[in-house]
Amino acid sequence: MAKSNHSVVTEFILLGLTEDPELQIILFVILLIIYLFSVMSNLGLVVLIQISPQLQSPMYFFLSHLAFVDFCYTSCVTPNALVNFLREIKSISFYGCAAQVCFFTTFSVCEVFLLSVMAYDRYVAICNPLLYVILMPRRLCIQIAITTYIYAFVTALIQTVTTFILSFCDSNLVNHFFCEDIPLMALACSNTQVKELLLLSMAGFNVCCSLLIVLISYLFIVSAILKKHSGEGRQKVFSTCASHLSSIAIYYGTIIFMYLQPESSHSLNTDKFAAVFYVVVIPMLNPLIYSLRNTEVKNALKKSIDNIPINISK
Repeated sequence: MAKSNHSVVTEFILLGLTEDPELQIILFVILLIIYLFSVMSNLGLVVLIQISPQLQSPMYFFLSHLAFVDFCYTSCVTPNALVNFLREIKSISFYGCAAQVCFFTTFSVCEVFLLSVMAYDRYVAICNPLLYVILMPRRLCIQIAITTYIYAFVTALIQTVTTFILSFCDSNLVNHFFCEDIPLMALACSNTQVKELLLLSMAGFNVCCSLLIVLISYLFIVSAILKKHSGEGRQKVFSTCASHLSSIAIYYGTIIFMYLQPESSHSLNTDKFAAVFYVVVIPMLNPLIYSLRNTEVKNALKKSIDNIPINISK
């Protein structure tokens, strides 16, 4: 069956977001601007954290990895989607589609667990400030980051292999603007029950575990703040969590909108435009949130700009 699978389908045709040529041009321009800004802001944040002595705490270590993941996350999909806006036939090879699914899933899982690790980091910093450096040493942070990437890649590899061993013999028209598990499973002519169960269980495990870490961490944070701090102190401590909470709310809010909406209002078109938000818009918003709402990042950026030598030739 695997041989038949490869001989029948050698490429997929992505139907994209819309068939309207004028709307395609508008979407191309908008998404190109967002993508370029996202690339510059995320890579800029990574560089800023690396060169700024005041941004060497565990929180900024994980933030730099979040920015890197956001860059990779959107770059797996957006460049190809932009090219397809300008092409009449929006094709992607069988193996190119598999690679896109694998890398996109890898960085999606990384995003989820980095957000939960950052919640735990805030818990340690606020609830055990005197032991923060001892409990979150650089070596442990590196080990956590490496473990996250390895786990995410293994998860993605399992999902990708179980998707592409299915038989695609009826159609190669993918009703999406990039390769993703669910639209691809809709094309399979072999039984997808095992694959659907695996996808649901692994996605549910990843989201529930990460969300549980976030909720428990912030439960302890709120409890500690209410016990130890005055009104003004509470506001100051809460402000240090504001950026992370904003990212959490946006990311999980999108997931809840996509997967917990009523079946009657659920459609592939809704999913596609929700996907635009979490694939293109969220990676742009994260560096903005952490830059505009974080005094240390703003001060580090200002200091870096001030240190840039300016030669004025007469």
